[in-house]
Amino acid sequence: MTNYDVIVVGAGHAGCEAAWAAARQGSSVVVCTLSVDTTASMPCNPAVGGTAKGQLVREIDALGGLMGEAIDATGIQFKVLNKSRGPAVWAPRAQADKKAYGVWVRRRLESTPNVRFVEGHVEQLVFDGRRVVGVRLIDGRILSAKSVVVTTGTFLNGLVHVGMDSRPAGRGGEPPSIHLGEQLRGLGFSVGRLKTGTPPRLSKASIDFEAGVRSGVFHVEHGDDAPTPLSFLTPTVRNSADCWLLHTSDHAHAVVQGNVRRSPLYNGAIRGIGPRYCPSFEDKVMRFPDRERHLLHLEPEGADVDEIYVNGLSMSLPADVQAEVIASLPGLGAARMLRPGYAVEYDFVQPTELKPTLQTKRFDGLFFAGQINGTSGYEEAAGQGLLAGLNAGRQSLGLPGVEIGRDQAYLGVMVDDLVTQGCLEPYRLFTSRAEFRLLLRADNADLRLTELGRSWGLVDDVRWDHFLARRSRLADNTRRLQAVTVSMPSGQRVAAIEALKTQSVTLDTLKAGGITLNTGGRADIDATTLETEVKYAGYLRRQDAAVRRLAHSDSQRIPEQFSYRNLPGFSTEVVQRLEEVRPTTLGQARRIPGLTPAAVMLLSAHLSHTPTTAG
Repeated sequence: MTNYDVIVVGAGHAGCEAAWAAARQGSSVVVCTLSVDTTASMPCNPAVGGTAKGQLVREIDALGGLMGEAIDATGIQFKVLNKSRGPAVWAPRAQADKKAYGVWVRRRLESTPNVRFVEGHVEQLVFDGRRVVGVRLIDGRILSAKSVVVTTGTFLNGLVHVGMDSRPAGRGGEPPSIHLGEQLRGLGFSVGRLKTGTPPRLSKASIDFEAGVRSGVFHVEHGDDAPTPLSFLTPTVRNSADCWLLHTSDHAHAVVQGNVRRSPLYNGAIRGIGPRYCPSFEDKVMRFPDRERHLLHLEPEGADVDEIYVNGLSMSLPADVQAEVIASLPGLGAARMLRPGYAVEYDFVQPTELKPTLQTKRFDGLFFAGQINGTSGYEEAAGQGLLAGLNAGRQSLGLPGVEIGRDQAYLGVMVDDLVTQGCLEPYRLFTSRAEFRLLLRADNADLRLTELGRSWGLVDDVRWDHFLARRSRLADNTRRLQAVTVSMPSGQRVAAIEALKTQSVTLDTLKAGGITLNTGGRADIDATTLETEVKYAGYLRRQDAAVRRLAHSDSQRIPEQFSYRNLPGFSTEVVQRLEEVRPTTLGQARRIPGLTPAAVMLLSAHLSHTPTTAG
């Protein structure tokens, strides 16, 4: 038996961030994976960031995680989305060289002295009473640890579908985790079934992009002229690839309609619930018959890779039908399909089984992160992995767990949504999920979180010094603008910082007038933060007041073993919801679906007569 502080099951985005965060605590970490070659794999969209997701990547980076640096080092196209809208929804996104991305992450972990990879199939968790103490591999090896983080992705009882061909697999060509899935069910965890999918891949060499652009069938998507990094540590990035837009055709829709009964989505083979926000192509055609066309993106999977990802064409139709669909699309008549798309069904554990630290309520030392918690997306997985790994490492060292509030980060919003509401479909972050999204911007993630990361041992000296310099520059620039006066259209002279509060004055106009700022080479971050904080000061003050009100309700703790069953005034339904979620604060109880304001007030009254301790 080999002893470690923390075992991480799986080396996807959740597993890699978990291993990194636990190791930063000083814990000895072993990562169990079927193959180190699939470390930080991108089996679906080869991109990082986007709406809400880009904000989350910045938060992971601000806390000392890997994802931001990894994509900056290996990205091939960088864009900030939603620039025509307000700064609350500006979102950095980068197209990845997916092979290079995985290699970068693997090398960073392998170069960390207290992280080790073990190739093997985890068959079971090992327990001592109500505490996890290790894992057993399918070849009989036993690894022991003080904490275990399970990040199995789509592998728990995974089943891949291509037309009528259904086979057990976690993703294309890799075996599922059957025994572990059965064990979790047997241990009493509330387990459900979800579904996701991926589109076919095409040979880049078989597509005449220039002809498609000339004919107007393709529209070129360039990266930003001044590309923005996703990590606060990266000075600059560059674009080295284009993407292309096109639309589907009536012919393609007719092919789907004529073969839809050969799709496992429509012949009853698939029972798992898929995401409404990202339907398969079969669903788009059948559910929206009045839509004449749907948007697709042709995205390269690497700078020097002959592989194109057809974003928006996720399918589980038979391979021959997929080939026919592709041939019917404008500009793709001669395109060669390298491999078909597929759907994958998999088990997940209802995240109401978890505490806000992502430790399970049933067993001490056992943490879940990523798609096992019902989420979708590399970024959502990475954020959970960071938090779970941080707390697994802290527990292995005898330190208390830590939580992140929904007023502090999108990571906090996601975790609170999961552990309070659970999942009926794959969970994805949206800016609309956050009450305080003007506070939770991509540009200020470090100002919100880097001090926390430093106090938790995640932020090293290099990042800390970089953060202190940036914070000092912001203070200096604010003083500088306050000290300089400018002329307004009315003829009045006011401080530049007061002028900036008007809609007619921007930092660019002030710069044109001769006022300079010290941005440390990161105007995309420093200038955005300064201008947003000044222009939206009134809105920010109101959101700060709302945060204080939330903090008041979240400060009223509920004892971990508090009993709801014999309290007068609660309906059976309310008691069931409270017992299922086991909220840790009155604020969390307030956010449980189905809990009325009257029930919350009654709970508050009961708590006022009950001695409370930290849960």
